[in-house]
Amino acid sequence: MKNMTEIRWHGRGGQGAKTASLLLADAAFMAGKFVQSFPEYGPERSGAPITAYNRISEERCTIHSNIYEPDYVVVVDETLLESVDVTAGLSKEGAIVINSERPASELRPLLRGYEGKVYTVPAGPISRKHLGAYFPNTPMLAAIVAVSKCVDPDQFVKDMEESYRHKFAKKPQVVQGNLDCLVDAMKEVKE
Repeated sequence: MKNMTEIRWHGRGGQGAKTASLLLADAAFMAGKFVQSFPEYGPERSGAPITAYNRISEERCTIHSNIYEPDYVVVVDETLLESVDVTAGLSKEGAIVINSERPASELRPLLRGYEGKVYTVPAGPISRKHLGAYFPNTPMLAAIVAVSKCVDPDQFVKDMEESYRHKFAKKPQVVQGNLDCLVDAMKEVKE
């Protein structure tokens, strides 16, 4: 299908990969695109590996399956690189975005021969700085938008502000921290 971006998320239960996938779908929908967002996981327990998916398209998408050949992969927990084949089916014309403070050159040997672009973003330090705790999903959400351009990055931040104001209506103090996470992550993502 033309003009479709497929993204696969890898994380652990409780890290917010599923939520980030849903937020990306919301942002793409607000941008006038057709979207799909859905998780896949086994035992529902904190720390267990999970996978989530996004399809973002300019036209209605009739595909309803997992994503086996993604354009982009987001890895919310770099420890998964040693136990999960996160690059399976990943197009070398696409990219992988990894939550890590290490440079991409150090992580590439863990990617089972993947030849495409590798980006990293220090999601932990960014979330601790702005939210006071480890919430890697918000910086990873911004990083995949910056890398994939599946939605306009500037409009994305504006749309997310509206979404956060609604989502955190009873906790308005966390809105600015989340927005700061988004902006910082877009600046800090590195190839």
